[in-house]
Amino acid sequence: MKRELWREKMLEDGIWTGPIMDQHIHLDRSNRFLGAIEEFSRSGGTAIMLVHKPGFSGNLPLDLDGYRSAYSETISMAETVRKKIGIDVGVVLGPHPVVWDFQADQMGIEKSTELHIEAVGLALDMIDSGEAVCLGEVGRPHYRVEPERWESANEVLLEIMSLAAGEKVPIQLHVEDAGADTCRELATMCDSSGLLRSNAIRHYSPPDISMEFTSGLSSTVNMGKESIEGLIDTMALSNSKWGMETDFLDDPNRPGAVLGPKTVPKRTQKLCSSLLELGWENDEVTSLMLNIHEIWPNELYG
Repeated sequence: MKRELWREKMLEDGIWTGPIMDQHIHLDRSNRFLGAIEEFSRSGGTAIMLVHKPGFSGNLPLDLDGYRSAYSETISMAETVRKKIGIDVGVVLGPHPVVWDFQADQMGIEKSTELHIEAVGLALDMIDSGEAVCLGEVGRPHYRVEPERWESANEVLLEIMSLAAGEKVPIQLHVEDAGADTCRELATMCDSSGLLRSNAIRHYSPPDISMEFTSGLSSTVNMGKESIEGLIDTMALSNSKWGMETDFLDDPNRPGAVLGPKTVPKRTQKLCSSLLELGWENDEVTSLMLNIHEIWPNELYG
């Protein structure tokens, strides 16, 4: 009974006061850093998945020590956020697929691939030690590349999926947006590698969570304009895990390139009010919000 009363109090007068998680956010000590998370927290945010951000400005790792230093900085920032802001932080570590592509031009595809897989192994070691909970963002270039490079990218991704499957670790995927075709291809690769489709989380996913679109992959949905409408339209056709994200970059060179820290809390409130207007009961909305922001993330990331 106490548990039910506690749950009911999370949604009062149409306002959600329960957990709110942004499942994909980057931070940079040289930019907004704690200020961005303070803004997120003041807006109602309670948890983030902090994703390693590569230094595309010219500080790309050239060896495994470079990745170790970059990963350690992400882990350090996560600890600072926990101590200073008091929200929950899960860490996502892995080599970005665009870094692999850039480095293939610089050092050759063989050396770039070797370093990339070594960086995956290092991230998996850190996950095993409890310093992180997810591999990512890994995947393939989101832009057009030469057919030979694309084939190599898929071979690398398949190997990464196999390594994650062996460790039973979830992965956040950075991929192109070719609609449902992208998810179908990734689902086939999951099956080939032994990775559970539910453990493959399509980051920056469109707001279509129907099984026809996702092919059983999990999704962190880009909560931009019209995302709420898309979620509501496809919710009844979904049986996959999904969540919300901004992909906030915290990059002074790209202000406004993606969504701001307040977006997920704001969209959470909008989803609640929209569902209530459609006739959903308070306990139905509460159950969905707990799934999005607590239960499904706990099942995915442990």
